[in-house]
Amino acid sequence: MKMLAHLLTHKVIAIVRGANPKDLLRIAQALHAGGVRAMEVTLNSPGALASIEEIAGAMDDDFLVGAGTVLDPESARAALLAGARFIISPTLNKQTIRMTKRYGAVSIPGAYTATEILKAYEYGGDIIKVFPASGVGPGYFKDVAGPLPFIPLMPTGGVSLDNIRGFADAGAVAFGLGSSLVDTRQAVTEEYLAQLAEKARQFRTIVG
Repeated sequence: MKMLAHLLTHKVIAIVRGANPKDLLRIAQALHAGGVRAMEVTLNSPGALASIEEIAGAMDDDFLVGAGTVLDPESARAALLAGARFIISPTLNKQTIRMTKRYGAVSIPGAYTATEILKAYEYGGDIIKVFPASGVGPGYFKDVAGPLPFIPLMPTGGVSLDNIRGFADAGAVAFGLGSSLVDTRQAVTEEYLAQLAEKARQFRTIVG
C-alpha cells in the first residue's frame, strides 16, 4: 500500500488538536518544510472535516493528511470522504478498522496491552498506536516486540525530542507527536511557523 509505505518511510505523524481552522494549512506547510510528511487533524477539533478537505486539496501528494480521535466507523467514513488518507483512533474498534480498509486508507487503531495490540493487528490495523506511551516508556516496546515482533508499533502520547530515540531503538516504526511538535496554545505567527519547521527537522533528523 503506497500510503502505508509513505508513513513508514517518513515515520513522524504530527497530531494537531484544537487549532484554529484558519491556521491549519499554514501549519501543514511549515511541517512539510521541516520534513514531516503526515499530519493528523483530530475530529474533536473545530471544523475538522473542512480542514482535512482543505489540506488534502492544497498539499502535494507527498504530504498525507489524516483524521485522529476517530471513535466509530461513521466518523471514519466522514473523514475518508473529506480526504483523510489514514485514520487514527485512541481505542480499538473493529468496525472502524473495517471501514477504513474498505476505503483503501491506512488504519492505525489504538491499543495498550499485548492482547489489545494483537487483536488490533488481527482485525486489520496497519500500524498499532500504543497510547499513552508516556505511561510505559521505550522498554515496554522492546518487551512487546519479544513475542510480537511482526506487529508495527507507533508510540503516541508523551513522545518528545528527549525520548524519541529510545522508542526508535526499541523498535517503533512510526511516532505520533502532539504538543511536543505542534503546540496549538501558541499564536500562529511567522516566527512560530519558522520554529515549527525547525522542530520538525529536529525530530526527522533523529528518526531518520
